Parts: sequence; structure tokens; C-alpha cells
Amino acid sequence: MDAMRLIEANRRALARCEEPVGVVAEVWQSQALAQAIGSRLAVAGPVELRGEALGLSEVGGRACAMLDAPGLGTEDIRAARLSRIGDTQEALLALDGLLGDVGIALVGVAMGAAEEGGYWQCMEAIDAADESRDRVLEMLRRLAVREQRLPEAGSAAGSS
Repeated sequence: MDAMRLIEANRRALARCEEPVGVVAEVWQSQALAQAIGSRLAVAGPVELRGEALGLSEVGGRACAMLDAPGLGTEDIRAARLSRIGDTQEALLALDGLLGDVGIALVGVAMGAAEEGGYWQCMEAIDAADESRDRVLEMLRRLAVREQRLPEAGSAAGSS
């Protein structure tokens, strides 16, 4: 499945959550998707993104490990359905939006946490979502730099 469709499915599912357990499950799904997108870009994405993409994959994996994983089978994990990224910039912009939604949702869960352990788990997950967003934003910055260089390379070749 295309990254954009999976990101939108995650955003809709996160927005529908009313209970903290559901929010945490959707945060897990979102970080699993960030991990999958990062892995795919690290292997087959633009060269200048591969280091940050690998970092995104690692952060997503750590975030999934720190959260109470929902009891999902492989067929229920949206990220497992990722078959292609499509437009890299569009996918990264959408992933940035999803990770922003994740952070906001986690703040709400943390504020209502009945126990200290749940609160700190949310704080760590917020930090992971922020770090994932930082990786995504750096990849978007690198794409913008690449786009600025491409016209320059074309005009330099044309003036020779």
C-alpha cells in the first residue's frame, strides 16, 4: 500500500480514539509506520536522505519498544502493508503532520494518566515523536537543497 494512504489511515484512526489505551495503540502504529518509511528510504531513497532515514527507522523502532505494544497480528499492523513511498516529499510532509498529531495526542494521555509510570511512558513517547519529526524535517530540508541544486546543474550544463 502507498505510504500516503497508510499515513492518512493512521491519522484518521488516531483522531477517532477516545480512550488512552486506543491512543497509545495508534501512537504505536504511527511509530511503526515511521520506522517502515525510514527503513525503505534508507535502502532505496535518495542518497542524501539515507542517513536520516536510517535514524528515523531506529527512533521509530525504539518508540515501539517503549510503548505497550497492542496485541496485533501481522495483518493488523498497518506499516506491514507499506509497499511503496510514492512522492518522497509528499510522504514526508504527511508523516510530519502525523507525528505532530501523535505528540498532541500523547500530551492529552499524559495529562490524564492515573499513575506515574503511565505519565513517564507518555513523556518518553513524546520525546520519540519529536525526535522522529526532527529526522523527517531534516530529510525535507535536504530534499529542498537538492531541488535548489538541480536547476543550477541544468543551467550550468546548458551554458557550456
